[in-house]
Amino acid sequence: MSLRETINGTTRADRLLFVLLVLFSLCGLVFIKEVLPQSREVKIEVEGKLAYRYPLDTERVVDITSPSGRLTVEIKDGRVRVTHATCPNKLCEHQGWIRAGAIICLPGRISVLVGGFGGGEDDNVDAVTG
Repeated sequence: MSLRETINGTTRADRLLFVLLVLFSLCGLVFIKEVLPQSREVKIEVEGKLAYRYPLDTERVVDITSPSGRLTVEIKDGRVRVTHATCPNKLCEHQGWIRAGAIICLPGRISVLVGGFGGGEDDNVDAVTG
């Protein structure tokens, strides 16, 4: 079946629905940046408590020590990575650079969160189980 036969086999309502779906999809692409928060901040939590909060556009290296381990975090060019960890498997090091999301060191109980956080501490609901 050719494209012409497919188009001729549709009704005017089918074509209108198709056009509306395409327009709705394009509007979603245009406004997605307004709806989703931009990744502009790095929060570092040690054992579930906020320890550091830095803007993502500032270059720095942060050494974090917890009772369970140590990490070195690098913030550069709007990205974050763990450059050194004392945990045995070093999965947080192997994760590499991120622009959004999280890097978690379970043995060290250290979380590096990247996101567009608001002003309050309770903006993100989270739970830690023991």
